Amino acid sequence: MLPWLAHGHISPFLELAKKLTTRDIHIYFCSTAINLGPIKQLVEKDSLSIELVELHLPSLPELPPHYHTTNGLPPHLMPTLKKAMDMASPNITTILKQLKPDLVIYDFLQILALSLAQSQNIPAIDFVVMSATITSFYMHLANNPGVEYPSPEIYLQDYEVGKFANDTDDGDRILECFQQSSEIVLIKTFREIEAKHIDYLSVLAKKKIVPVSPLVQDPVEEDEKKEIIEWLNDKEPSSAVFVSFGSEFFLSKEEMQEIAYGLELSTANFIWVVRFPRDEKVNLQMALPKAMPMHLDQPVNARLVEAIGAGVEVKRDTKGRLEREEVAKVIRKVLVEKTTKRKAKELKENIENKGDEEIDGVVQELLRLCSKLKE
Repeated sequence: MLPWLAHGHISPFLELAKKLTTRDIHIYFCSTAINLGPIKQLVEKDSLSIELVELHLPSLPELPPHYHTTNGLPPHLMPTLKKAMDMASPNITTILKQLKPDLVIYDFLQILALSLAQSQNIPAIDFVVMSATITSFYMHLANNPGVEYPSPEIYLQDYEVGKFANDTDDGDRILECFQQSSEIVLIKTFREIEAKHIDYLSVLAKKKIVPVSPLVQDPVEEDEKKEIIEWLNDKEPSSAVFVSFGSEFFLSKEEMQEIAYGLELSTANFIWVVRFPRDEKVNLQMALPKAMPMHLDQPVNARLVEAIGAGVEVKRDTKGRLEREEVAKVIRKVLVEKTTKRKAKELKENIENKGDEEIDGVVQELLRLCSKLKE
């Protein structure tokens, strides 16, 4: 397994690895030392059949080893990290020759792993950690420019169109990883949530799309989190809001203020994970972008969640700016409205009850590919 060097990619890869080991599949999990550090404890604790394999990136003066991850990476160094990854071809080749894996599961940004596996006649399978909705939406735009996406509830606002185009600068790489995947593509989703988008993606890609379930991380008991748990235990059920925007991007000062005031106006209990670039020498005003740098998939995912009745999107003004009153209104609505809570609970129970069925399907496909190669 070779995920992209981001927590939001490594985490689902690791959860899939854990699921596969329960079906007697041995996993080699490959990443940089700084990413493998936190994983090592979990793997050893659970006695999992997962071997951690360190990937060495070439030495670049502006990219010391603690920046061989997107977690806390200053935004201006992201292209440098991608460049370093692209320069790691000799190291990945050595790893593949030494391990001789039956197949490689790679990330949609890791085109290098795909080409190197193919050069050694190893089946390589793309594992997409984004939703089927955003993946099919993007592929639809690439294949059918100017044609409306077949599900009208999924769309981009005018202020999002330009940003979407800017954020898809890896578009050709993503599409090639998808199209070159060996017969199937794995995707982190659940048919109960995205059935029609999975089917449409299969039509667009002319490949079988195999959902692996949402792969929710098991809760980890840590002493440092006891204070938070105790604080939550003092609150009424379903009365607290968790606020987080991922590990790679950082809010602008204006966006942070509007969210803070919105939380205050809502009077809701909340836990807010606030992240800043790791390097204290980076000028904060330079590091913070002019607008909320959301992942390209987040607006589309917000519309999906609202369409299935499991959430409510915070509407923005015509320029894409958040307004504190709207933030407060939506928070109050979600905390009070029973319909949304009921739908979210229903989906949660379905995922818990049927998630293993998806993994069984994944295992069958992987074994089929390996057997086909040996024939």
